[in-house]
Amino acid sequence: MKRTIKYYRIIWFRHDLTAGLSVFLVALPLCLGIALASGAPLYAGLLSGIIGGLLVSLISGSPLSVSGPGAGLTTLVAAAIISLGDYKVFLLAVMIAGLFQLLLGVLKLGTIANYFPSAVIKGMLAAIGIILVSKQIPLALGYDQPDFWSSGLIQLFTAENFLGNIETFNHHITRGAILITVISLAVLILLQQPFAKKLRPIPAPLVVVVIGTIVNFLFTAATSDFSLKPTQLVSISSNIFESISFPDFSKLFSNPEIWKYGILIGLLATLETLLCVEAIDKLDKRNRITPVNRELVAQGIGNMTCGLLGAIPLTAVVVRGAANVDAGGKTKLSAFTHGLFMLLAVLLVPFLLNKIPYASLAAILIITGYNLTKPKLYRNMWSLGRKQFIPFMITIIVILATDLLLGVCIGLLISVYYIVQSNFKIEYNITQTRHLGIETQYIKLNHNVTFLNKVKLRKALDEVPEYSILTIDGSESRLIDYDILEIISEFHRKARDRHIELHLINIEKVNVTAVH
Repeated sequence: MKRTIKYYRIIWFRHDLTAGLSVFLVALPLCLGIALASGAPLYAGLLSGIIGGLLVSLISGSPLSVSGPGAGLTTLVAAAIISLGDYKVFLLAVMIAGLFQLLLGVLKLGTIANYFPSAVIKGMLAAIGIILVSKQIPLALGYDQPDFWSSGLIQLFTAENFLGNIETFNHHITRGAILITVISLAVLILLQQPFAKKLRPIPAPLVVVVIGTIVNFLFTAATSDFSLKPTQLVSISSNIFESISFPDFSKLFSNPEIWKYGILIGLLATLETLLCVEAIDKLDKRNRITPVNRELVAQGIGNMTCGLLGAIPLTAVVVRGAANVDAGGKTKLSAFTHGLFMLLAVLLVPFLLNKIPYASLAAILIITGYNLTKPKLYRNMWSLGRKQFIPFMITIIVILATDLLLGVCIGLLISVYYIVQSNFKIEYNITQTRHLGIETQYIKLNHNVTFLNKVKLRKALDEVPEYSILTIDGSESRLIDYDILEIISEFHRKARDRHIELHLINIEKVNVTAVH
């Protein structure tokens, strides 16, 4: 026991402490932004991140995933809050979602994640990377509170966001924000180079945040036009716990919409969590596999707690998990540490957090997003062939055009199509010869002949000429579907009328008269 404690203490000091700090710096703006996009109070996003770090991480069996408010839920959460009309009633739906996830985990239904192809998972990661980069561009340019967390990449270019402001572009950017972004990106890129290896123990996001804060302080002290506006800095209330809402349990059975949204949020949060956990496991250099049923139990308890304490629903989030991996996290203590930092920051130093430029945080997220969608990934998927590349690209395109859930579902359908198509290949070989002027055909069935092959087999049998000899050999077949046996038996019954001499080897004839 003492050795175990000592081991985790060493790991925490060497790796998980700095990784947790890095994830905290990434998660903070995401928690705020997702709360804004969901139409929820700002504190709800921060509380969700704290619960994900301090509670879910301890129950979860995942060593690297980090939980918090998920961008994939924003549209559904916003719709639920508007439809239910009362945030306290919405919190009941969050608790129902958590209970639903808990039941899925207890019933051991988490293995659904194993049925998602690798191409779809990689496509989801790449799409999230693209969205992450694109949605940080307004912040990096110094836009005043743009709707950069809106659902779907296309919305970034709608009239009320980017293109609509093109005529007054100069009024919506701050040169100081652009300069801080450029400096931050340069620092992040330099710290990734081999010559900066000695500085690796110092988390790059921390360096960037400190530099960005100092640069803006110098701008302000010099009363420069480059100084940032208050809307371009992190803004947190000095006491977020004063206005916390709690669920109104008296309305639990008053509106069926509560249960409908609870189940929908639970389903979407479950799928997003399982896909994200699968994706983070792929990034784990130690090849550890997360117990998915335990993860659902952890997420369920986490969301029930979120609903009880007034937070928006949480999921395992790829962005945070990827930031954790990039920062060198080794165990789930890094996720716990990020939650601890978030809690301490909100309680003790909100005034310091309010000095951090959004531009510095945007630079951190741009680099994190780029690492998820590097050009090398696309070249690798292209080299694997169209059956991997097409589902990969379609998943990306649909996610960018719509949302995460629909994109993954469409990508999955495309992958299933290729699986079915590969099973349509001819599971038999036809040999044609001519003996004494008589056409002789020999059909050799392979190992597995399924109903997917019956269309081509029926066509091949229909093309057998009259006054010929046909042999169908199933001696090496391990599986011959009933549909195939039915086609062969039906052909056997009609072969005499076509003057075809038919020989069956190890093929059972079935009664086909009952189907007519």
